[in-house]
Amino acid sequence: MKHLQTSLLLTAALSLTAASAYAHTAKSSPAAGASASPSTPPTIASAIDREISIVEKELVDAAEAMPEAKFDISPEKLSLPGSDYKGVRTFGEQLKHVAASNYLIWSPITGEKPPDTVNDGKGPDNMKAKADILKYLKDSFAFGHKAVATLNDSNLVQPIPRNNKPPTTRLFLATFAPAHAFDHYGQLIEYLRMNGIVPPASRGR
Repeated sequence: MKHLQTSLLLTAALSLTAASAYAHTAKSSPAAGASASPSTPPTIASAIDREISIVEKELVDAAEAMPEAKFDISPEKLSLPGSDYKGVRTFGEQLKHVAASNYLIWSPITGEKPPDTVNDGKGPDNMKAKADILKYLKDSFAFGHKAVATLNDSNLVQPIPRNNKPPTTRLFLATFAPAHAFDHYGQLIEYLRMNGIVPPASRGR
């Protein structure tokens, strides 16, 4: 009972966290609520899956909006006076980092080994083409949807041992990945605007 009450409180908090982002995309993103329907009672897994779907659409739309020729753009190349962007990731590197991190963060939920392409969270060094990066990103979110579908009341806060790291929980991992992705989405929209592109989520306003 104690675990169930804790789970319900955490689910409520998670729903509030995702609410503003969902409201931002709901009108232009019919798929944002596709993982739940009025006739299906919500579950912990479906609530988290819905949040993942929201940030997935934001990132994929942003990636598709950037021309392939500008995937190697970073603020460093703008040479802004007084700025310090030396060594920051390019637009494409940002996307590969999100995808690789998705695999690394979500894999302990099921115990499945992440692909060798994670490359310490950088993604494949030799992956440059827009289509390949987009596929890598989408595949990483598919991996996350699959992992989160295994969540339930009995395993949500069960400690997961990790090599050379403190134990964690499936709840933390399931929700940390979209939070991390949202962080990088906020950076990516600045890359779009610096190149004269209005982010898809901000269009038509």
